[in-house]
Amino acid sequence: MTAPSTRSTACPNCGATVRFLWAQAVQTTCAYCKSVLVRHDLDLTVVGKQASFPETGSPIQIGTEGKWRGQRFLVVGRLTYAWDRGRWNEWHCRLTNGASAWLSDAQLEYAMTEQVTPDGDLPDPKRASVGDSFFWGNHAYEIATKTAATYLGTEGELPFAFDASGRNLFIDLQNDSGKLATVDFSEETPVLYLGEYCDFESLELTQLRTFEGW
Repeated sequence: MTAPSTRSTACPNCGATVRFLWAQAVQTTCAYCKSVLVRHDLDLTVVGKQASFPETGSPIQIGTEGKWRGQRFLVVGRLTYAWDRGRWNEWHCRLTNGASAWLSDAQLEYAMTEQVTPDGDLPDPKRASVGDSFFWGNHAYEIATKTAATYLGTEGELPFAFDASGRNLFIDLQNDSGKLATVDFSEETPVLYLGEYCDFESLELTQLRTFEGW
């Protein structure tokens, strides 16, 4: 992947250099003092402090590159959530066309999705049940799981100013052709992501983190 042209500025809290790999980044985290920073062009505002959260057990890291739907991507950020059965990462990816996608990484299961505008009804979080059917983008989906998760932390660049607290609801849907849909209810207006499950090898990942046992 062609290296993106980086832009840099100083962290308003500690003065360390903050570099942006993605032109549309709205929020980032200072790698030195862990201040959470919201971006207005190259002016940064401190909106909080990133608490320490457990290291990921994934080989993926910021700077990992891969390929999805014929496009190369670069991992530029991460959100981490915890739920009753463990933790998972949502890696924010910059595509070669400048758009944004997400690589979900949970217990050696991987999926790539991108945010879309719904062309059909979204589930009602209070009434939706496993097995309920929905139709978006010329594909039918059925609810597979409803997951209440707690936000643990973030690093790197995100396409929005993220402020999550308490338990957040996610509804995952799938179909027999491997397509995946996720409805994120952590915002006031639910957000729909569409994509598919991916084999690790098919993503052609490079610049991976190496550690004992991998």
